[in-house]
Amino acid sequence: MKVIPCPLEGLLLIEPSVFGDNRGFFLESWNQRRYRDAGITLDFVQDNFSFSCRGTLRGMHFQNPLAQGKLVSVCQGEVWDVAVDIRRRSPTFGRWFGVTLSAENKCQLYAPPGFAHGFVVLSESALFHYKCTDFYSPKDELGFRWDDPAVGIQWPPVEHPVLSQRDAASPRLSEIPIERLF
Repeated sequence: MKVIPCPLEGLLLIEPSVFGDNRGFFLESWNQRRYRDAGITLDFVQDNFSFSCRGTLRGMHFQNPLAQGKLVSVCQGEVWDVAVDIRRRSPTFGRWFGVTLSAENKCQLYAPPGFAHGFVVLSESALFHYKCTDFYSPKDELGFRWDDPAVGIQWPPVEHPVLSQRDAASPRLSEIPIERLF
């Protein structure tokens, strides 16, 4: 397993060791000991899957105060995955990092609590997996606009992103009360 620190502190790109032969492949998607050694020390309590069609854009989501760290990967298809630092005292507050995650590259992205997360589906469809460090809490769920010009995420060209009503109506990051951020 190769762990690559990203430009935003705490964000990690993980390239798992993949063992393949004429039958297919094998990889460990989670090993508590190895991931703790890599700096991922929070316990995971919930796994989620989402299935989405091409052009679906989900984000930018986070929970506070019941913050979630997320270890994400793609089981089928390909996405452009994005994390935004929303820790008020961080020198990289409001900055983003994006990476292609796919069934082919088998990479994972770990975003600790204090990051907003989103992705857009680049393939015909995608099956996306999230390991979360806290339980889903609708009352603590927040989000901001995927196209907030102050954040300036450079999404791949998607002519008409498919958005939920909630994502389409999300405020800008600057409109979220400061005490709701980290």
